[in-house]
Amino acid sequence: MRYNKIRKMDIADGPGVRVSIFMQGCTFNCKNCFNPGTHDFCGGQEFTQDTINRVLELCENDNISGLSILGGEPMHPTNLEGTTKLAKAFKEKFPNKNIWAWTGFKFDEYLKDKDVSKYLDVIVDGQYVDELHNPKLKWCGSENQRVIDVQKSLEENKVVLFK
Repeated sequence: MRYNKIRKMDIADGPGVRVSIFMQGCTFNCKNCFNPGTHDFCGGQEFTQDTINRVLELCENDNISGLSILGGEPMHPTNLEGTTKLAKAFKEKFPNKNIWAWTGFKFDEYLKDKDVSKYLDVIVDGQYVDELHNPKLKWCGSENQRVIDVQKSLEENKVVLFK
């Protein structure tokens, strides 16, 4: 598994000031993707335990409200194990901070039964569709994407949108 970059302070990808990691590799290739440099699974840098440790260290800052995991595609089968390890380590160390993740996969069709969901607070799901682009949307790029409260969705066994 590989990652593309880590942002130490990000205010665009979730609420508050966050640390963001962009995973490397995506097979969706959405038209006009905002981050096409993350599509190649061979690009970026190797994702290791040192990567997880660096992210956790950056999150120790009291001004950081959470972690955002984007891509590429962090939930692709190639990336899922590493994404899960990172999310688990983050939640164990920072139970009062939140994790947001973006994926082209549908939560209810692919992710709700995956271990990673135990650690995520919010997920933005669905592939970006250029024809449905809406710049007024707060956390997603196209009308088909959903901003989901993961823990409430797991509790209620149905998709619950984040408010």
